[in-house]
Amino acid sequence: MSALSALSALAALPALPGRIAGRFSGALLKATALEAAILAGHLVLYPSGITQERRAMPVQPPPDAPRLPPDRRPPVLLLHGFADNRSVFVLLRRALTQHGGRRVESLNYSPLTCDIPTAAELLGRRVEELCERAGHARVDIVGHSLGGLIARYYAQRLGGDVRVRTLVTLGTPHTGTRVAPLANAHPIVRQMRPGSAVIEELKEPAPDCRTQFVSFWSDLDQVMDPPETACVDHPDLLAQNIQVTGIGHLALPVHPAVANGVREALDLAEPGADAKGAPGGLTVA
Repeated sequence: MSALSALSALAALPALPGRIAGRFSGALLKATALEAAILAGHLVLYPSGITQERRAMPVQPPPDAPRLPPDRRPPVLLLHGFADNRSVFVLLRRALTQHGGRRVESLNYSPLTCDIPTAAELLGRRVEELCERAGHARVDIVGHSLGGLIARYYAQRLGGDVRVRTLVTLGTPHTGTRVAPLANAHPIVRQMRPGSAVIEELKEPAPDCRTQFVSFWSDLDQVMDPPETACVDHPDLLAQNIQVTGIGHLALPVHPAVANGVREALDLAEPGADAKGAPGGLTVA
């Protein structure tokens, strides 16, 4: 879920459940105002991300050019949320390329996509193609909302852990979200509900999964109901959950503090190996 569901959540603020209403405070007002501003800006940028990104081919240097050591870090693939496109990652992509020096690409899946496993298969084909072009055996993926769930399904259920080193999710409904029940007409929204076949499948044992998971979740995320659904909670997965305080769903792929956190997670050799020693959260309010 992304811009469309966030708009529904903003419109429904007066009727928020008691869990949120009891915490209606200056922080929530500030986060809601920020969500509205980000939504307005994203609607302006949205047309620029409708088309699929052009896939850059590696440029071969002249034979006499000095040889630089290859970048051993995997390329990064960005995967957007429901009813969204790659334009949501404009700022995050800039942060990863300018400050992290990484190769970053994005994938648009069709807004008509109605099935998470099918979208995960498409992702797998793109990952294989990216590995071949980049000359790397593995990639890192950053997924916002539904994008994170698609990437998790690929890594955990389709053997994608062979290719995905680290999966960073931003506001992803790992155990299902109950927000916006009127959106149930869309099949992929139903798959993001607690108890759906996809959510239950992700609860199944995964003892050999090699992918490392880092999930950013916000206590003021109105699209995740409950907010803790954005945490990875599976006994077989190497996972670190990082709480973000002070922002909502749409701000997660946009806020500079989160971008820095994502960059740091990707720079670690084993981002989930020592969750106790890692930062427990980010306060951006």
